[in-house]
Amino acid sequence: MKSEIIWQWHSFDDLSPMQMQAMFALRQNVFIIEQACLYPDIDGKDQQAFHLLAWLDNQLVATLRVFESYPQYQNMASIGRICTHQSIRKDGVGRVLVAKAIEFIEEHYPDKSIQIGAQHYLKRFYEGFGFKQISDIYLEDGIEHILMLK
Repeated sequence: MKSEIIWQWHSFDDLSPMQMQAMFALRQNVFIIEQACLYPDIDGKDQQAFHLLAWLDNQLVATLRVFESYPQYQNMASIGRICTHQSIRKDGVGRVLVAKAIEFIEEHYPDKSIQIGAQHYLKRFYEGFGFKQISDIYLEDGIEHILMLK
């Protein structure tokens, strides 16, 4: 029998030390090690976000953070630090992860537009959720990004 993913929403203050360590470790492995990109992942913004954690067999396999009002995006809602563990990338978990974030925003902040800074190669992925490109390509930490709005 295949295990099911356990999805959990937490405010930063509600994260246990073990959950926080797993979240930062997954983000570090994906964004810094896999993508060979040195940048400050721990940016002081996690405290203002809600965090979605996805667990499979007691291992964190996906995470993201949601902001009600992201100052850099004219205080629109935003989704960021979207990442999945390498072992589950082709299983559709990323789509469920983003869908759950959009659902969370629509339920808790129904009058908010959602803006994201997406890696350019994922443009079509996010267009599948109704996001539209609203900027030219720009470099962020050496990786091509675009702003997208839903």
